[in-house]
Amino acid sequence: MEPQVNPAEPDLPRLGPPLDARPLFAPEQRALMSTLHALRPDDWRREAVPGWTVHDVAAHLLGDFYGRLARERDGHTGGPAPAPGEPLETFIHRINQEWVDAHARVSPASLTGALDAAGAGVAAHFAGDALRGPSLGVSWAGAEPAPRWLDVARDFTEFWTHRQQIRHAAGLPTDPEAGPLAAVLDTFMRALPHTLRDTAAPPGTRVAMVVPGPAGGAWTATATGPGPAGGTRWSLAAPPGDGEPDALVRLDAETAWRLCVRGVEPEAALARAGVAGDRALAEAACRIVSIIR
Repeated sequence: MEPQVNPAEPDLPRLGPPLDARPLFAPEQRALMSTLHALRPDDWRREAVPGWTVHDVAAHLLGDFYGRLARERDGHTGGPAPAPGEPLETFIHRINQEWVDAHARVSPASLTGALDAAGAGVAAHFAGDALRGPSLGVSWAGAEPAPRWLDVARDFTEFWTHRQQIRHAAGLPTDPEAGPLAAVLDTFMRALPHTLRDTAAPPGTRVAMVVPGPAGGAWTATATGPGPAGGTRWSLAAPPGDGEPDALVRLDAETAWRLCVRGVEPEAALARAGVAGDRALAEAACRIVSIIR
């Protein structure tokens, strides 16, 4: 999670139409608790992501919960700050690891109890959110500050993704429920204009990402003109135009969400994809990433 809070309420139509993730937090919290209560003792020690066990990912989630509640519900302004000259990504990874290391002594039972209480608080907080007011930046979408709806949706994607990582470590597949995954993909694809920012293209060039099925959708980024530092501005809100896009990438839902969090690398995703049109544009689109790396 990104700790910079900006009080502005930006209007960034290039990110596409707003989505409302608020109703999804309470069901996601119930699903998380069901997943954790079903874990066997050995599952907590299994690797969920490179370098982190299930226990570590659960501790990280608790830090996310506490951070959101502290900043927004409780108005608490304490906490770590970047060291002089420390890049945002380095700072985020450092404090995340410090939090996880500090919770190594906490038992799974205690960690689950804390997640139950804090997660319920987060769900209640977002249920009452008016989608206005101070917002965290979303660096992977090039939105700093971000519109509030994207900040909220980004948190949902993080909670959902970490639960899938726990499920996978325990030998379970991705949760098949289509509604939450649809919201995750819709949020992740808001990174597409930022992903293409260094890809030169004349105005009107269109790149489409399509995910078939009940959790899927279609997102078309259109080049709208020159961007900063010699790049190109792209928008999800630009008129889609007539005819076929200049490049189209068709991905199954499982590959698409894993690509966005680098559970699948771009080369592997391209190998699974259906690609039409300009191959270079398709390859650029598959560099999409919707997390801090």
